[in-house]
Amino acid sequence: MTNNAGGSRLFEATTLGPLALPNRLVMAPLTRNRADADGVPTSLMATYYAQRASAGLIIAEATTPSAVGQTYANIPALHTSAHVAGWREVTDAVREAGGRMFVQIQHGGRVGHPDTSGHVPVAPSPVALPEEIHTADGRRPSVVPRELTVDEIRSTVADFAAAARRAVDAGFEGVEVHAANGYLIHQFLAKNTNRRTDAYGGPVEHRIRFAVEVVQAVADAIGPERVGVRISPGVGVNGVEEGDTDSIYPALVAALADRGLAYLHVVFADPDQPLFQEIRKTWPGTLIANPVLGWGGPLPADGGRGAGERLLAAGADLISLGRSFLANPDLVERLRTGAPLNAVRDQYLMYTGGETGYTDYPTLDAPALVAS
Repeated sequence: MTNNAGGSRLFEATTLGPLALPNRLVMAPLTRNRADADGVPTSLMATYYAQRASAGLIIAEATTPSAVGQTYANIPALHTSAHVAGWREVTDAVREAGGRMFVQIQHGGRVGHPDTSGHVPVAPSPVALPEEIHTADGRRPSVVPRELTVDEIRSTVADFAAAARRAVDAGFEGVEVHAANGYLIHQFLAKNTNRRTDAYGGPVEHRIRFAVEVVQAVADAIGPERVGVRISPGVGVNGVEEGDTDSIYPALVAALADRGLAYLHVVFADPDQPLFQEIRKTWPGTLIANPVLGWGGPLPADGGRGAGERLLAAGADLISLGRSFLANPDLVERLRTGAPLNAVRDQYLMYTGGETGYTDYPTLDAPALVAS
């Protein structure tokens, strides 16, 4: 079997800034809740990521830059030396297996709970998450977050930059700023969660300010070539209602376009959507596209290969896949050869802990690893 698998660009070697990538497949960041109670990554996490090192790039799961930014129990963090040491074990294992890693930095904003973090969550405005939230003691009603003061906004920006510096110390090639999926930065972008009347609220140019300041601070801290940004235009996860999606993202992308960043990562990208096409035209650098594969239902039989190839044809440079990589440590080889894929065992995705449904998925080389 040749390296380009019949001409598919998914398997072409490429580059991401100074990084050489063996293929265009990216393991997307997905929360798995396998860190310890203090947010320190575990040896089990090192095994999990090293198993998937054949991805062109791994973007490690959402990692909190501060205690108050914690979302759920057993989420990894990057605000102490112990966090750095834990992540160093992970990056060393991935590098030894031939892989490359960024880490996603995520502040939960209103998506948090005192039972988990020990803090009342903070947000652009005191608007509670409309649903219950998972804590270590089970589902709990969400609490009304405390509105960030301007000084606290500046401190939060600094927290992102400090976490990025720790990420480099921990051995990551770079970081992804999480501006998607209803967490803090997305809460500043959206009308229903940002009701401020100061320089961070109101018109679009004000609501994108926090995102731009965070990205710039992180770029100043570690170099723009080490920084990616993830966005989710029109995605209403965690109760977000943007209100003016078609205005927010052209403005945000244009504001970030000339900063020399590593990449822009678009969640649930649709090559036929005019907004995706506009983002592609506006963004001058590497674009990672995450295809729509029917979240909540079974994965397509090809694991997203066809959707990824359509996005590459529409101008994307790299394709990120989440659940396909979770269930298939050797996903690149399976897609390359047309081998059948493992099904995702949904009951073990989050909150369960342990290796079941995490590090025990079979590979082509070890098909009997998991009993059927």
